[in-house]
Amino acid sequence: MKRFFMVFVLACLVIVSISQMARAQNEIKIWKDFVNTLMNNKMTLERIRPRAASKETLMGWLNAIKEKASLKELAVEPKFYHVEDLVHFILPLTYEGDKVDYCFTFLMEGNNWYFHGLEAIFVRLDKIASLPTSKFPDIPENQKAVHREEIRTADLVQLFNYFVKEKGLDFALNFLKDGQGYYLAAKVRVPFLPPARAFILYLCWDQANLAGNNVTLEKLTDNEAVVRMETIYFMLYKATSHLKDQISFENYRQIFESIWQDRAEKAGWKLKIEYQGEYPGAICIFHFTK
Repeated sequence: MKRFFMVFVLACLVIVSISQMARAQNEIKIWKDFVNTLMNNKMTLERIRPRAASKETLMGWLNAIKEKASLKELAVEPKFYHVEDLVHFILPLTYEGDKVDYCFTFLMEGNNWYFHGLEAIFVRLDKIASLPTSKFPDIPENQKAVHREEIRTADLVQLFNYFVKEKGLDFALNFLKDGQGYYLAAKVRVPFLPPARAFILYLCWDQANLAGNNVTLEKLTDNEAVVRMETIYFMLYKATSHLKDQISFENYRQIFESIWQDRAEKAGWKLKIEYQGEYPGAICIFHFTK
């Protein structure tokens, strides 16, 4: 009887192992089919079923991956996770000079796959410790800065669109202005300098250390200041799939400029904003004068 039980257990383990291997081969087949479809220009809108953005936006992302990612990297067998009717593939890709782990998600219907989404920021909360626990997997600080700004920007755009529809463009832009409060924060947090200088230095500290932007203070006198910033705000419009479907770039930039013009005015500065870089708003140059 004991021998029979051991044989039964071993047989079950073998069956489970064979089943897992077959499933793994099936998932890898999906990935290889996707890469082959993408790289041979056979990807169509019919193969895309997005969770949030439009099909056209996701197709644009896939075309960018095809043009800029390495075929050798795409050919590597990725890690995969099957969750209900979704399959997630994780693999590192070098994109625009940076090597980042990407999560490609596919929706499965029978034996057919449909491209569902692409993320570069994801939290491995499937790997928490045994309960009770007060520790949770984290992500790098730069990714947390992007995540915070994406939440803030999504709320900003939602409010803007609502008030444009209900009250008009001017009302929407005025509603989002916070210059008086921002200037007050500068004077309170930086009390050891004249208010105008405090504003410029608070701006640099806030945008570098709280917002996570790349900030360079190039000039600061009593009558002039120059601040160069590489903002997550504008990077998000280029990098995310949903913002382009919600707001035009013209209005997106108008929100940014309206807020900063109001902040500068309340602090007693005139502000001229210039842009440099590969995509609109990649680098913002703030030129403050009295």
